[in-house]
Amino acid sequence: MSKKEKLLKAVREVRTEKETEDLLSEITELIAQLPGQEDIYFARAELFYKLNRYGEAINDYMRVLEINPENREAAGKIDILKTILRFHNTDIYANPNTDMDPWLE
Repeated sequence: MSKKEKLLKAVREVRTEKETEDLLSEITELIAQLPGQEDIYFARAELFYKLNRYGEAINDYMRVLEINPENREAAGKIDILKTILRFHNTDIYANPNTDMDPWLE
């Protein structure tokens, strides 16, 4: 089994934040050695997702789509992350809309 295969398998089995951080640095080194391989970018995006580093995950999923525009899983993950970020960044007090609060109906 090659180093790449071992790392990609480890991404699916990672459990702790420390393991995830360590694996992230190894995957980043692998990207430097083997640029342009969508499976490696996808794996790193999964690690960023597990660490709640959503912007970086979106960037890697976008890179996957640049390499392979037909990758539906990456496109779906981007949609999910954009939804998560939209809800994280919603400030209900920025526009209180006191006359038509939907939660009071």
